[in-house]
Amino acid sequence: MHHNLIKAGLCTLIFLIHSFLFAQDGKKISLEDVIKKQIFLPQTVRGINWMSDGQFYSSLKEVGGHSQVVKIKLATGEQTAVLIDGRELGLNFTEYAFNPEESMALLASEVESIYRRSSKAVYHLLDLKSGKLRQLENGEKISYASLSPDNKKIAFVKNNNLYYEDLLSGEKVQVTRDGETNVIINGAADWVYEEEFSMAKAFEWSPDGNKLAFIRFDEREVPEFNMQKWGKLYPEDYHFKYPKAGEKNATVTIKVYNLENAQSETMNTGEETDIYLPRMYWANDSETLAIIRLNRLQNQMDILFAKVNTGNTEVMLSETSTSYVDLNYNDNFIFLPENQGFITTSEKDGFKHVYHHSSNGEQIRQITRGDWEVTSLVGVDVEDERVYYVSTEQSPIERQFYSIGLDGKKKKLLSPQPGTHNINMSPDHRFYIDTYSRVDRPLQTSLFDRKGRQIKILEDNQELQEKMQSFDFNEKTFFSFQTPDGTSLNGYMIKPPDFDPSRTYPLLLYVYGGPGSQNVMNAWGSSRDWWHQHLAAEGFVVACVDNRGTGGRGKAFKHSTYAQLGNLETQDQIAAAQHLASMAFIDKERIGIWGWSYGGYMSSLALMLGHDTFKMAIAVAPVTTWRYYDTIYTERYLQTPQLNPAGYDNFSPINHVNQLKGNFLLIHGTGDDNVHFQNSVDLVDALVAADKQFDSFYYPNRSHGISGGNTTWHLYQMMTEYIKEKL
Repeated sequence: MHHNLIKAGLCTLIFLIHSFLFAQDGKKISLEDVIKKQIFLPQTVRGINWMSDGQFYSSLKEVGGHSQVVKIKLATGEQTAVLIDGRELGLNFTEYAFNPEESMALLASEVESIYRRSSKAVYHLLDLKSGKLRQLENGEKISYASLSPDNKKIAFVKNNNLYYEDLLSGEKVQVTRDGETNVIINGAADWVYEEEFSMAKAFEWSPDGNKLAFIRFDEREVPEFNMQKWGKLYPEDYHFKYPKAGEKNATVTIKVYNLENAQSETMNTGEETDIYLPRMYWANDSETLAIIRLNRLQNQMDILFAKVNTGNTEVMLSETSTSYVDLNYNDNFIFLPENQGFITTSEKDGFKHVYHHSSNGEQIRQITRGDWEVTSLVGVDVEDERVYYVSTEQSPIERQFYSIGLDGKKKKLLSPQPGTHNINMSPDHRFYIDTYSRVDRPLQTSLFDRKGRQIKILEDNQELQEKMQSFDFNEKTFFSFQTPDGTSLNGYMIKPPDFDPSRTYPLLLYVYGGPGSQNVMNAWGSSRDWWHQHLAAEGFVVACVDNRGTGGRGKAFKHSTYAQLGNLETQDQIAAAQHLASMAFIDKERIGIWGWSYGGYMSSLALMLGHDTFKMAIAVAPVTTWRYYDTIYTERYLQTPQLNPAGYDNFSPINHVNQLKGNFLLIHGTGDDNVHFQNSVDLVDALVAADKQFDSFYYPNRSHGISGGNTTWHLYQMMTEYIKEKL
């Protein structure tokens, strides 16, 4: 599998990617620079909406503390108008959407986050011709308000029910009446679908605007999780439905509401109800709904076509796997007009590729092929008969943009620059916006035509680029190595700015390591990466290795950890530390590892199972037994605890406390709705029983991201001090 690396010039042990050298007599990167001042955070272009005439796009910007939506001409990239001015309206909005006619805009303000993707907000409707602004629902917070394609209605979710409002008559219609907290949800995802199927809104307007397809979650049988909210004389209980591995999920149905006769029809998704229905897509007509169905073990995915007037369905396409069919990974579905079928992606040949199927589900052809992955299906231009996609063909640690004929011929690389490209393409496929970065280059956002010709740089982060010159640091360098069993792994390393190969340095490994994830990427770093740069400035070598199970390298590599999470990954992290320890400049007596979430699970296991190699670990918000994590994620990779108890228990840190040696710091937020504080409480209990000394810290009421107010600063200060003291 490592031929991709050789192709990308990564076969040497370590190579530098920079195109220019940073000053070596500059300032030291401080913790304040990274966390408080956030100096290394690049500027982005926000809220891009392609406009219907194909000549313009709109974008959200902040001017003098107020939001503006501006209109940009595609041919030149120049701003031609201010479409919405928050200051004139007296409204500070953070999200906007136009109706298809672009005569009205929906503006969201006071957005209140619920979980990772869910939110509610005050919505306002702006008539762009008259300038008239009115609040929806008298300013009460609602969720996912969206305008219908026929410009006449707005649908939204409030108190677990689906509603729509007729904009001409002002009439409000309540589509569902059984919504109730922790009982029934209509039109919005439950906790586990939101977290693991990456969705929040669960309704869609039909193309003609006369029907609403929505998902209904019946949560009555789902066990309830209870967290305490601290800060009052009597702390409050917070209850929500959270299905842990092996427990009951919500019963899910898909319904289509017909606005003309005010009737709902339930789509027939089969006799078995212990299933997942995570996606629905309207076909080009308003009579057919495509539904994705997964079985409980997620090793069979079916695409059903439903006739919405009767609810009758037909299975058009089925895919099975001996491990799992990854929906989030195969979440691409594009209908072609005039019964030309549909385009989708699959990992079935060992790498994720693009396939063309006829309207009855038969495979017409595999469009892309090779020992590399399509990571994103960007669009299909039917007139030009070209498919646009992003892939790992150049290197698994990069992402480049390509087009290819529908016939699988005449492939063209549209983004020749090395690094990571993220593409937003116009619906008519004539233009695209490329947000691109490398380890030595902050985000550059540019407008291109479909041939790959640059029209305008929209944001080049020149100021940040210049600011970098005044700091003294060593760039990330990439390496690959072979583990004892012959697996090639990719990693990066950050050396201290005044690196001296004749000295020895303590080593800190950073790990996430979860299925399909990637940390080793040729892209501009997050604040976590810049914290690593601060640690390097304090005299540490920081490194990161993507273990087996991670993404970008095909199905066999990613699925190798199936049914035994933690086993191969821990072996690989220990092998990585030992490989680095063999280098003359690493002090093998001072090697630490840290990680968050899955990374906290990994750092705990690494110190327990690899205590001869590691001397210190920090685990932030770790899973300590997979029995405590949710159904969708955990069962996808481990089956159920009933079917695979050994897979759950053999590599749970809670069962390896006797092997703990060295320094261990455990950190968790008590309000973590995702990886529950219960994980750390039970690990502490097990460590005490095993007579192990360790350090721990909890953050009251903080969620999985452990943030808010002074929290992030406090956390990173504490971790920095711990690393300095223990390594």
